[in-house]
Parts: sequence; C-alpha cells; structure tokens
Amino acid sequence: MDHDLQTRRHKALTISGAEQFIRKNTRLRPVPHVPEISLYVADEAVPLWQKTEEELDQMGLPPPFWAFAWAGGQALARYVLDHPESVRGKTVLDLASGSGLVAIAAVKAGAARAVANDIDAFAMPAVALNMAANGISLETETTDRLAPETAPESFGAVLAGDIFYERDTAARAFSFLQRMKAQDACVLVGDPGRTYLPKDKMIMLAEYEVPVIRDLEDAEIKRTRVWALAD
Repeated sequence: MDHDLQTRRHKALTISGAEQFIRKNTRLRPVPHVPEISLYVADEAVPLWQKTEEELDQMGLPPPFWAFAWAGGQALARYVLDHPESVRGKTVLDLASGSGLVAIAAVKAGAARAVANDIDAFAMPAVALNMAANGISLETETTDRLAPETAPESFGAVLAGDIFYERDTAARAFSFLQRMKAQDACVLVGDPGRTYLPKDKMIMLAEYEVPVIRDLEDAEIKRTRVWALAD
C-alpha cells in the first residue's frame, strides 16, 4: 500500500477514539493455536472493514489485518514460544505486525526488546490494547522498513508472519529479510502457502495445522509452515 496513504490514515486516527473503536468492534479471545496469548479480534472481516471505512470516511481501504490472528502469525508465534532460544536475549523486529501477536510471543519467550512494526494506522492502538491484555510491554513503530530510503537498523531476530501474499510486497519483503540475514539476524517466516513465498530460497523448520476464520481463508484449518532463510 502507498505509504503516504497510510500516513494520512494514521493522522486521521490520532483521535482518542481509536482504542474505543477497536474495543467496540472486537472481542478479547485466546488465539486458537497460541492460547497462552489473547487478542482483540473480530468475528468477520467484511463488516469490520466497512466500519473502518466509515470511521475514516474513506473507501477502498485494505482488510483490517490487525483484527485477526492470521495463520502465518499463529504458526510463527507458536514456534517462538516452543523454541525460545530463537529470540531469547535478542532485539526482535516483528515485521508487518498487525495485531502484535508475534511480538507478544517474542517477549513471552524472553526477547530483550521487541518492536511491533506496521504501517497500518489502526495497528498501533490495536497492539497497545493487546500487549496490555497480555501484561507485557513492547515498542511500536509505523516506519516503512521495506522502503529503500529507510535507514537500516540492527536486530538480533526478524520475524515475518504472512507477508508474502502480494507480488510487489513479497519482493520488497524478501529483499529486506535478506539484508537482515546478512547482518547476522535470525530471520523466521510464518506462511500458510501464499503464492509469492520463495520456498526455493528457504529452509522449513516446522509445520502446523492452524485454525483460521473461513471468512478470511479458503478453509477452517490452514497447513502453515515456519521457514528460515537459506544461506
């Protein structure tokens, strides 16, 4: 998505009603594949999508990614909690964080510092509510980490859940992840079989059967894998 558009949306949502909107239109529930963590999530995508457009007085917005526990994020959060050595003591970036699920899992697994990154305007107040609900603290940012003009920053681990769903975004994301790996970051990807995942350049670490909302996917269970970048 155009970053200028996202910036305008963010400014539109600096009103104090953002968290109230989220509370009103979602429910706090345990994540199906990661029940140790609870999130404010919606029951259906389309009604919330429409309400978000009404709130911003703007049509043609993307789906409210922050309001759902996507399969890739669930698998990645599960993996991090089951393999805490992947993030323990590290500075962690949760790229395109959405709800903050993976960043929350990283903190629970012992990360020294976790940053929930997302350019979506609603994501930051959603992450704030979710981290409070789980009794943890993490940092948030709306920096477009995939933009070539963004100054690089070192991270001990970079986690990316369900980011390979669109061709251009996937290409930019993979380029960024390669740069992070070159800086010795542990790079992990959670993906339920999206079209643009470069599997030939990755190593599979784990596979899960993840419950999802049929409204978002083509099934109620998605076979989802966690990958590391190959050398």
